[in-house]
Amino acid sequence: MTTQNKHTRFYIGGRWVDPAGTGTIEVINAATEEVMGCVPAGTPEDVDRAVVAARAAFDGWAATPLQTRVDLCGAIARKLQERQQEIAVLISQELGTPIKVSMMVQAGLPAITFGSMEHLVEQLPWEQRIGNSLVVREPVGVVGAITPWNYPLHQIAAKVAPAMLAGCTVVVKPSEVAPLNAFLLARIMEEVGVPAGVFNLVTGYGPVAGEALAAHPDVDMVSFTGSTGAGRRVSEVAAATVKRVSLELGGKSANVILDDADLQQAVVDGLKKCYLNSGQTCSALTRMLVPRDKLGVVEAIAAAAVPHFKPGDPLDPGTVLGPLVSDAQRARVRGYISRGLEEGARLVCGGARPPEGLERGYYVAPTIFSDVTPAMTIAREEIFGPVLAIMPYDSEDDAVRIANDTMYGLAGGVWSADPERALRVARRLRTGQVELNGAAFNPLAPFGGYKQSGHGRELGPYGVLEFTQVKAVQL
Repeated sequence: MTTQNKHTRFYIGGRWVDPAGTGTIEVINAATEEVMGCVPAGTPEDVDRAVVAARAAFDGWAATPLQTRVDLCGAIARKLQERQQEIAVLISQELGTPIKVSMMVQAGLPAITFGSMEHLVEQLPWEQRIGNSLVVREPVGVVGAITPWNYPLHQIAAKVAPAMLAGCTVVVKPSEVAPLNAFLLARIMEEVGVPAGVFNLVTGYGPVAGEALAAHPDVDMVSFTGSTGAGRRVSEVAAATVKRVSLELGGKSANVILDDADLQQAVVDGLKKCYLNSGQTCSALTRMLVPRDKLGVVEAIAAAAVPHFKPGDPLDPGTVLGPLVSDAQRARVRGYISRGLEEGARLVCGGARPPEGLERGYYVAPTIFSDVTPAMTIAREEIFGPVLAIMPYDSEDDAVRIANDTMYGLAGGVWSADPERALRVARRLRTGQVELNGAAFNPLAPFGGYKQSGHGRELGPYGVLEFTQVKAVQL
């Protein structure tokens, strides 16, 4: 463990302060299984101090000129860009993301998010006239941001940047599994001169620090990203004070490959979208829906492409598939693979055995099942690992039915040689985002889900509006 990764204090009210308790949380390197850092285990008392600081700072920050808030977001973006390599390496070690992906996504997206605030200002309806009313948007207040481990700094930025722009103050409780990057952001907040209490950081376990934050009566809004089960608990706890709750939860997204699609292109791209971040992506396209008469061809293409996803050291620039984040996550994914075999899915490649030559690290081999039916567990539950379920369908209507036959609705994909046909099918999918023919992710488009994938939206102008209240002034 390096001294740089050993954190003993929280960032509260513009100062580094000692925690109320003595508990600590070890952070494990996903590739080596060795302790790489530690953070304090926050208590409800620590959360209370952070909320008090955020509440004390709120009025002043809300009254700060919008341009000042924009300028600070821009300064944070530049600092993130300057430290992009450091951030990428750190998160690759905490989480196991391959370094090339870390550079682009884990380190790149947070800088893009903070930097985008400048361009969003003119697009937002801060005030509008409706009849004899002036409708104004005001900051919602103190925000509790509870963030996950799979895209740790990106998810923090997706909440903190728009909340700050809107005039809110924030208390961040990052996942205890990958929290080190949050301390780097806190240092940047301090360096650029963000006023005391606008950004506060408390680490700890979800059932202790997370629930204390969601329950706190002086928190006006909770923005949570994580599992659907944990999201239900956050909603229950927050309901006692009737605070606003925004939830970005799980997914079991369908990639619908229509009968006129370029199969080679669609299947290979679909594998990439399933295996991104070792499958630890809530919007991963984990269900590949294909015409029944083309099932064999699809299996052959997928099996031929799998060697490209050979697991390896996340700090090796040539690695495409890194380890999972933890021993618990590896055991969970292996359990789902065994369940798939028990329920009759046909294993095309991969499996629960460790990848050859990787005795240390939380690795799982890239796995493909075929002949998966909608009733199987691996078709219904979020696995969060490199496991693809290929599912046959008999018609376009059947494909839409299977795609929508899930409690989730976060993302999806459609492939067709006819763009209009692809769009027509996309409109029928009950999900928050759909990509057509492998279209690129847009960091300014609204991101969020239908059904039990949550409610509320992040990123771009919709992400800022989540942190505002609407007031009508009759003139």
